[in-house]
Amino acid sequence: MSTPLLILTAGPYRSGTGGDPDAIARNLARLEEAAAPLHRLGHVPMIGEWVALPVLRGMSDAEAAETDVMYDTAARLLQHCDAVLRLPGESTGADTDVRIARERGLPVYFSIDEVPAA
Repeated sequence: MSTPLLILTAGPYRSGTGGDPDAIARNLARLEEAAAPLHRLGHVPMIGEWVALPVLRGMSDAEAAETDVMYDTAARLLQHCDAVLRLPGESTGADTDVRIARERGLPVYFSIDEVPAA
C-alpha cells in the first residue's frame, strides 16, 4: 500500500457513561489513543466527534434536538473515509459505522495490528 488512508476510528463515546462527562471524556481519550499509531503507519486518523462536537456547539438547542448530529456526522464522514478501525466496547454508533463501511465495501479493522502501512 502506498496511498495514505483516511481511517475513521469508531468505538464507545457516550455508550455506558450514563451521561457522565468524565466517563465521556475517558471514552474520547481512548478513541484518540489510536490517532498516533495510525499516523505512524502513514494514514490520516479521523474521529467523528472531532467534527460533530464543534457542529453541536454551533447549533441552537432546537436544531440539535431535530437530529442526532453525532450519528449524522459519522455517516457523512464515511462518504469520504477509506476504512474504519473499530475499537472494543458496546456502541450502537460504532456498530452503525461498521455497517455503513461494509455497505460501501470499505475495510473494517478490529485492531491496529490489522491496519497495513501506507
